[in-house]
Amino acid sequence: MTRTPDRPSRKLAATALVGALALTPVLTTPALAFFGGGGRIVYDPRNHAENILSAARALEQINNQIAQLQNEARMLMNDTLNLAHLPHSSLARLREAVGETQALLDGAGGLAFDVAAIEEAFSEDYGAAAAQGAFDAMIDGARRRWEMSVAGFEAALRVQAGVVGNIEASRAEMGALVRESQGAVGALQAAQAGNQLLALQSAQLSDLAAAIAAQNRAVTMEAVRAASAEAQAREALARFLDYGGGYEPSPVRLFGE
Repeated sequence: MTRTPDRPSRKLAATALVGALALTPVLTTPALAFFGGGGRIVYDPRNHAENILSAARALEQINNQIAQLQNEARMLMNDTLNLAHLPHSSLARLREAVGETQALLDGAGGLAFDVAAIEEAFSEDYGAAAAQGAFDAMIDGARRRWEMSVAGFEAALRVQAGVVGNIEASRAEMGALVRESQGAVGALQAAQAGNQLLALQSAQLSDLAAAIAAQNRAVTMEAVRAASAEAQAREALARFLDYGGGYEPSPVRLFGE
């Protein structure tokens, strides 16, 4: 028959086991072992913390790369907007307006805007040429010069009317270009709108130059007509006062001699 240990001995053994378990975290490594089922899993807090830090750094790098890609995509979108063409163009209308003004100048009656034609006309009809030839030729020349002066003033009025007619079209184009420039989505559209505004200004300056040229042409033609008429009048007066040779007395014979 086995003898059962007494109660004081059992208490002493339990106390020793608790003390050993209390000293175990101090004497062992930080790794903790978990027992369960058929496997054994070891948990290392230090290694786990390092893994978390590594994962956080990797996630931060990924976020930085995503932000960089987003910035590059935004730059590409901005470049696309900057390279977008202006949908509105005033080139055709400006060419049409300038062509109309040029047609008015080309169709002007009288003395044309051509150096060779002007030189020929002055050598044949104006200046000293107006005081040459017979009286009938001089009268015909005076009539031609008067008709050319009248045609010059008519051409000036037509050009001025055409320029005034272009003002309304220019105002409409200016308003459209200003609206396009204010709604431009990129640098290219703004630059193109500015260039078209400069082209519109150039067309208006061209109309102004045409009107001034036509007006000055008419005034100059009238001035040279008056000068030619004065030269012709002097020549006509000189011819009228020319009695031929001087008076030579001759002997007088009375009746009955």
